Amino acid sequence: MAGKVNLDIQTILDKEFEIDFKGYSSDDVDSFLDLVMEDYQTYQEITAELNQKIAELERTNASLRAKLIEEEGKSRAMEQAAAATPAAQGAANVDILKRLSRLEEMIYEQNQNNK
Repeated sequence: MAGKVNLDIQTILDKEFEIDFKGYSSDDVDSFLDLVMEDYQTYQEITAELNQKIAELERTNASLRAKLIEEEGKSRAMEQAAAATPAAQGAANVDILKRLSRLEEMIYEQNQNNK
């Protein structure tokens, strides 16, 4: 959002207008302000919901990026292992298992944080 909102529900609710002989009908003003407060409440709920969705999507995006990096690493390791000696292939397999373990731990932690 561009800036801070000037009004909130409580400010609108607490606002008192000076009474003037030729002033507006207080009932009309009150009913209109009730509508404004309802809109603000809806706005606040929508904003909170969207912020929650943004956070969830950012977590999902981070998880998918981590998976992509792991898969790319596995792919490179497999390509190198195919061209390497059997001893080097064993070392590459250990590296793949370590990467997989780190990925599983990270995903598990994210799932626990989401609960």
